[in-house]
Amino acid sequence: VGHCHPDILEAAHKQNQLLNTNSRYLHDNLVDYAERLSKTLPEKLCIFYFLNSGSEANDLALRLARQYTKHEDVIVLDHAYHGHLTSLIDISPYKFRNLEGQKEWVHVAPVPDTYRGLYREDHEDSVTAYADEVKNIIEHAHKRGRKIAAFFAESLPSVGGQIIPPAGYFQKVAEHVHKAGGVFIADEIQVGFGRVGKHFWAFQLQGEDFIPDIVTMGKPIGNGHPLACVAATEEIAEAFAATGVEYFNTFGGNPVSCAIGLAVLDVIEKEHLQAHATEVGNFLMKLLKKQQIKHPIIGDVRGCGLFIGVDLIKDQAE
Repeated sequence: VGHCHPDILEAAHKQNQLLNTNSRYLHDNLVDYAERLSKTLPEKLCIFYFLNSGSEANDLALRLARQYTKHEDVIVLDHAYHGHLTSLIDISPYKFRNLEGQKEWVHVAPVPDTYRGLYREDHEDSVTAYADEVKNIIEHAHKRGRKIAAFFAESLPSVGGQIIPPAGYFQKVAEHVHKAGGVFIADEIQVGFGRVGKHFWAFQLQGEDFIPDIVTMGKPIGNGHPLACVAATEEIAEAFAATGVEYFNTFGGNPVSCAIGLAVLDVIEKEHLQAHATEVGNFLMKLLKKQQIKHPIIGDVRGCGLFIGVDLIKDQAE
């Protein structure tokens, strides 16, 4: 919502003067913030875990998925990056290809990129073709005695090249993953909180009939303040609690972080930042498309709200 936004500064300062403590101590801000966040999400995503960073959120999402499914394996999209913890480097092809390589429990699906990818705009049904790649991965894993815990993807692949997956892709993937006993995790750390303009969450671009099982949040959630969140269904949270080992995060969801989180939601609403993202994004896309006509090096201009990719190429045909 902008550097040094006065409303965020005031919220942080006011709460800092009153109390900041670890989250073993009950505080209204935590509950108020969870309630406000829940209003932005589908009803079934109703349990919230608060943390300090997107990496922590994705690591917890992985733990939740494994505890709920009792499976280990994870399917990720090629070029993905999900965080800097060891567990997340393992599911980030963008990183592990330059480090220790791919673990046995990690499976990499092609990015649903209709410009550069395996199946392009001219393909008769790129949605099904890309989803079938995931289905094939699952079948192949099952033959080797592996079991899928989760399909883990950014709602809009960012490090992978600002990709806009074709609508309906997540629904078909979720169908295959659920059938295999896995869950669908939507990483909204870079793309959530109204960045795409027309929706508050990027996964909503896929249509109203698509709801992930787990959603992770970070980055914009606290406007740069260390705050993150995992939203999950009741069933998943119950399976996680059933271990008897409670989840505890000393400063995740502390009173100051939650005061800042609430202020961020207020600013997004008060300053109509979703409408702003749509308007400015459309304006920028229009200008970029004018450049595309002039410069053959620009192969593709794509985006939604303030999530925009410009693809630079050497050859239009290839």
